[in-house]
Amino acid sequence: VTDITEFILETAASLKREARLRKFRELHLKRNEARKLNQQEVVEEDKKRKLPANWEAKKARLEWELAETQKKKECAAKGEDYRRVKLLEVTADDAERWERKKKKKNPDTGFAGYAEAQFRQYQRLTKQIKPDLENYEKQREECGEDFHPTPNSLIHGTHVPTKTGIDRMVEDLEKQIDKRAKYSRRRAYNDDADIDYINERNAKFNKKAERFYGKYTAEIKQNLERGTAV
Repeated sequence: VTDITEFILETAASLKREARLRKFRELHLKRNEARKLNQQEVVEEDKKRKLPANWEAKKARLEWELAETQKKKECAAKGEDYRRVKLLEVTADDAERWERKKKKKNPDTGFAGYAEAQFRQYQRLTKQIKPDLENYEKQREECGEDFHPTPNSLIHGTHVPTKTGIDRMVEDLEKQIDKRAKYSRRRAYNDDADIDYINERNAKFNKKAERFYGKYTAEIKQNLERGTAV
């Protein structure tokens, strides 16, 4: 009985020792795996740190260009129009979002020069033009060959503008007048005003001082003008 008991105890101890060794080996393997993964992460972070700041954007752009090039080749091989295929892939939500972005954009950055202002006005006026195809065909029939004049054509004074066109021109001119009236203009110089400044900058300073402290210094000014100041 004693031998059996010792054998059982030794077997239990051996099994327990083997279990501990197995657990130790598993922990050792996990530690080595974690160390390997950490080393890989350090190497990857070092690579990313050495890359340019906009590398991710450039990478995405290159991938997009490669995909677009491949798509164009596939469409050319199938005899399909690439632009048409591309538009078919656009969802209604994307189209609405792009339209909202376009409406938010304001191309008018203010006055930069007379040429730029004139060009913006030209673009605005041309966008408002709605072609009247019926009137176009009518004029084409009436003018005949003179519809596309040459240096030898004599059509001066033959064109009579329509009432709709005249009304549209008048409406646009009225809008321009109203818009110009809202511009901030330089105030005219008043010859009768007292001169209490030495230059334009000093005049602006005196106006600000008068606006904030004029009611407190009015009596002092009057006494100085009358010569009764103490």
